[in-house]
This record gives sequence, structure tokens and C-alpha cells, in this order.
Amino acid sequence: MQLSFSENRFLRPVARLARPVALAMLGLLCFAGPGQSEEPIRLRVLSYNIHHGEGVDGKLDLQRIAAVIRSVEPDIVALQEVDQNVQRSESVDQPAELARQTEMHVAFGANIPLQGGHYGNAILSRLPIERADNHLLPNHNRGEQRGVLVARLKAREGGPTITLFATHFDHRRDDTGRLASVQAINRHLGHSGDAPALLAGDLNDVIGSPTLDRLAAVWTRSNDQPLPTIPVAQPQRQIDFVLYHPADRWKVVEVRVLDEAVASDHRPILAVLELLPAK
Repeated sequence: MQLSFSENRFLRPVARLARPVALAMLGLLCFAGPGQSEEPIRLRVLSYNIHHGEGVDGKLDLQRIAAVIRSVEPDIVALQEVDQNVQRSESVDQPAELARQTEMHVAFGANIPLQGGHYGNAILSRLPIERADNHLLPNHNRGEQRGVLVARLKAREGGPTITLFATHFDHRRDDTGRLASVQAINRHLGHSGDAPALLAGDLNDVIGSPTLDRLAAVWTRSNDQPLPTIPVAQPQRQIDFVLYHPADRWKVVEVRVLDEAVASDHRPILAVLELLPAK
């Protein structure tokens, strides 16, 4: 399934930064004028499984999720387990509402029809979204349908386009579905060659697993050592990741898991990366 900018009502610039000072700062960051050497582009990338806005306290609170996102001022956010007009979450258009509360552009990929609406992945971005396409991933043995939302983000005026892959892999013990998803995502990446790309999401597997090993053939993890994201109260396993491609175009500045243990059943992970000029 493919959803282009022109035909996807889930993909729209809900809000732009309104403050002139913020716009000026973004311009200084992202634009090199005539006679200036191209500078690295620093991006704050957040991946967050929001559990349709329901916290571990049983409360449905999308404002709390938005506050967590705003607290780290991300440029790009990959969200998993997002509802759109679903009865269990009060029929709220969660992608649009989160975009409104964070003042970011939004794209939504619907993977499952659910209770009068849809369930899937979403992207929030301060960078303009040129296009977004949602691809359903291989479904092994009648599992929950998963997808990857692929967005093209414009990093700066006349500058590079970054392709973001936002996804959520199968959770079952059998890793057949996850491995098939890796193959599908790598195939989509292959169409872009060595253009800069990011992969963020809930991969439902750990460092050292066949899933992460197979991803490592093409992608580079932003953190070498595990940074646990679940269970949320006392995290012991990292299954949420930010990865990049190609390795020589990116520099890792910082990676950390947010100290948030109530708003969702996952902790968010933030990677601060720099996109280096092409050689």
C-alpha cells in the first residue's frame, strides 16, 4: 500500500514553527549560504512506542505523550502503536492531535483496521515531509499486520533528502516475521542507494539477535552497548532503536533513554546525530 503526499489525508503539515526566533535558528542550522562551506546537519531523532496513549497507570492521556516528546525538542519522531479514530482511544485522530500539540508535520501509516478507525505507525517531523509511503510488511502465520512508513524529509534548502523508515516488528518468539521484515526494509532502502537514511522503531528484538545482526549488514546502530527500554519500570532489554545508513555519512553525538516510566509501556530512546557532508 502506498500513500503519496497528494492522496494521503493522514500526511499533512499540521503546524509550522511559529516563533521567528526558532525559524531563524533552524535556518542557521540547516542552510549554508554562498561562499560558506557545507556544515553537518544535527538532528534529534526520537523513537517512541506510545501504547495508543495509555500509560501503565491505565490512564489514556495523549497530552502526557506530547509533553514527553516536547521535553527533548526532537526534529524527527518515529511513533509506534498509534490509533487513528479508534473507539478504545475515544475516537481521537492521534497523529493529527500529536502533530498539533508538538507543532510538527505528520505522516501516518495505517496497518490494521480497528474499532472504526486504524492502527499503525506515525512520523512527526520539523523538517518538511516531501512524500510518505506506507508499506505492509510480510505477515507470517497470520500474525498482527506490521508495516514500515517511509518518509522523505528535506534537510535544508537545496540540500540532501533524508529517508526515514519508521516501523514496528512482530513481537512473537519465532523470529521468522522479523527476519522477513528486515529483508523487505533493506530492499526498499536499496532503491535509494547510498543516500542518507534513518531507521527507527520498536524492533521487538535485542542486540545479538539474528534480527539485529541481519540489520547490521546494511544499517549501523546509534548505540553499541544496550540501552534498555523495557519493561518500563525497571528496563532490562533494549528493543527500541535508531539506526542509520550509510555509516560514513553519520556521526553519533549522543544516545539516551528517557527517564519516563508512566506515560507508556516503553521508554523512548533519543539519538542525536549529525549528517556529514557528502565526500
